[in-house]
Amino acid sequence: MLTDPALTDLRARFGDRMSASPASLAEHAQSESLVTAGLPDAVVFPHQADEVAALARWSTTHRVPLIGWGAGTSLEGHALAVSGGVVVDFRDMAAVLEVWAEDRLVRVQPGITREALNHALRTTGLMFPVDPGANASLGGMAATRASGTTAVRYGTMRDNVRGLEVVLADGRVIRTGTGAPKSAAGYDLTALLVGSEGTLGLITDLTLRLHGQPEAVMTAVAAFPSVRAAVDCVIATMQMGLQPARIEFLDEDTVAACNAYSRLTLPPAPQLLVEFHGHSAGLAEDVARFRDLAAEFGADGLDWADKPEDRTRLWAARHAAYRAILASRPGAKAVVTDVCVPISALAAAVEETRADIAASGLSGPILGHVGDGNFHAILLVDPTDAGDISTAKALAHRMAERSLRLGGTITGEHGIGLGKRGMMAAEHGAAWAVMGALKRALDPLKLMNPGKLVPDQP
Repeated sequence: MLTDPALTDLRARFGDRMSASPASLAEHAQSESLVTAGLPDAVVFPHQADEVAALARWSTTHRVPLIGWGAGTSLEGHALAVSGGVVVDFRDMAAVLEVWAEDRLVRVQPGITREALNHALRTTGLMFPVDPGANASLGGMAATRASGTTAVRYGTMRDNVRGLEVVLADGRVIRTGTGAPKSAAGYDLTALLVGSEGTLGLITDLTLRLHGQPEAVMTAVAAFPSVRAAVDCVIATMQMGLQPARIEFLDEDTVAACNAYSRLTLPPAPQLLVEFHGHSAGLAEDVARFRDLAAEFGADGLDWADKPEDRTRLWAARHAAYRAILASRPGAKAVVTDVCVPISALAAAVEETRADIAASGLSGPILGHVGDGNFHAILLVDPTDAGDISTAKALAHRMAERSLRLGGTITGEHGIGLGKRGMMAAEHGAAWAVMGALKRALDPLKLMNPGKLVPDQP
């Protein structure tokens, strides 16, 4: 709880860019899933890094936690206030600062969204490819090490963040990384901070790697006779060295929901959505190879989206799949979870998960970025039924355990936040305590997004 002197000091620093209104606090206590926590004590809207640094020093003086906030699209409660504190909302720090087209780099503030950045880049011939589905802020995407539909070709935030400006808990402002394509100079602090979920500092600008806009794009959808056939086709595609820009899996339940919600007419069968980027000649060869491969696994031809508007409609439907699944059961909420396994274990992971969900009695459509072994389950529950919620959380826990047994990870892209913190020891063993030691070294007062990611601190 903010003391009167601390609140007075905060108002003096930020004026009308500080809010403690019930509506603002409630807005910043929401999660995209059933992960919940309490209300923050206040929300501030900084305009520049020196204000964030002053806020960190204020936080140290008054012992008040700080929680970073981007677009609020995280799924594991990353930005929720577990013990009060001040939410630092970066919506007003959303500028493109510099574009170095020759080096294919851009420097941006953390509040800009991926869609806004690509709109700004539209005349440069360059793009930022990481696409988690939601129109997330780039600061939040870096903090959670986001990925998404295009990671199979272009990589995740880990691969596309070259450098950061970060405010540490004591108010120091540091820069990590350079514009050089590689470096052997000391610890890789950029890699440490990407995925740290705001527990080590607050990101105030990012230097990002850009990619050329593809000369040609081809998108297709293919129906398969079974989930196993579709997943085996993905495995074979990757093992043959084909490089789709996206290869997405939708099970029958997801297809039905997308058809109803987005007015598609996909056959009621497991589907792969695949997209290739490149030059026209090379693209034609890749497409032919994939067509032959899909036929070997029983695909009933490929339905190509030749026009840009058809591609846009198809991918818009894929990005709306979560909302479509929720709409398929009015009044339901979702326990949303993801895992990632080695590509060789993908079929076993998906089949075992489907059988587990079927035995539970819950509805749990499965979809995912299967080209890199990552898939999601949307476990629908009655939010007033404690039994439903308990069953869904147990299913999610078993998914994580299954992924570890198969050599994978408890989350490929959703991150840890509050929701999966209890599984960190199972994945990392003694290394989780090392993460805690790093946290103590940089944030000994436990003020940066406390209660997340690392073990409880003494």
